[in-house]
Amino acid sequence: MHSAVIGAGSWGTAFARRLCRSGYTTTLWARRPELAESVGRTRENPDYLPGVLLPSELLVTSDLREAVIKAEVVFLAVPSFAMREIAERVASHLPTEVPIVHLAKGLEQETGRRMSEVLTEALPKHPVFALSGPSHAEEVSLDMPTALVLAGEDLRVGEELQRVLMSECLRVYLSDDVVGVEYCGVVKNVIAIGTGISDGLGYGDNTRAALITRGLAEMSRFGLAVGARPETFYGLAGLGDLVVTATSVHSRNRRVGYQIGQGKQLREVLASMQMVAEGVFSVVALRKLARSLHVEMPIAEAVYGVLYLGEAAKDQIPALMLRPPKRECC
Repeated sequence: MHSAVIGAGSWGTAFARRLCRSGYTTTLWARRPELAESVGRTRENPDYLPGVLLPSELLVTSDLREAVIKAEVVFLAVPSFAMREIAERVASHLPTEVPIVHLAKGLEQETGRRMSEVLTEALPKHPVFALSGPSHAEEVSLDMPTALVLAGEDLRVGEELQRVLMSECLRVYLSDDVVGVEYCGVVKNVIAIGTGISDGLGYGDNTRAALITRGLAEMSRFGLAVGARPETFYGLAGLGDLVVTATSVHSRNRRVGYQIGQGKQLREVLASMQMVAEGVFSVVALRKLARSLHVEMPIAEAVYGVLYLGEAAKDQIPALMLRPPKRECC
């Protein structure tokens, strides 16, 4: 099988390495020609995944046509804000019916659309899937066991992709709840910013556990309102990814929150980061949609207030604690 991984950030690089080590002919596309040349020559991506040696068989290019023209499956490992642009560019080079799998966990900023909706519009003749779950690139690149969920509507094609992706290091489960899997990825990033703010303020394990647990309640309320299935919230894309993103030192979203909790401004934090923290942008569309659906999401509201309304981080935990009392199931 010939696969193409579009996007040479940390996750794209780690994923391309995993495919290559599984025996598949794999091409990694980098937007910047100088990065493609450097990675191809040195077999390392120091900008995004330093210290990880890439297989000599991995093909690296900045030519999008070269990357996808022979591909039997295309993995899009680009940020949500770039997904439509890249998909439209891919469309003119890709044979019809080639499956598209996206690895992003965000919403399109201008429209609020999920990534599968964006891809269906840009690539209407291709089956579209989302691959999600607890999967830090740093650990996947070291062949640490990782479990993910692949979600799409065409389960026949999904089963073929599932077999392709499975290895001793990667276990993949199949789902047809694309809505649930994608929104879980969106909400968990926002909650992770909240736990990062809490950690940066100096709060401890109790507070973090409360935010994760009540964050899962927000995820569930929102998911039910948009038609997702309840079991998805407690699976790999939901609870699994929420826990790892809200607690890990590898988490970009938690890192953003942590620095803000320590007193830095958002623009200062983002300027210092090489990679994208999707939750910073997704929270805008998520808040808008939640309000239109009359779904209560107090943690997401608090994160939005700190990031975009100038509200003090130190005031958010007390405000959440002093909300009106209620039963736990609500």
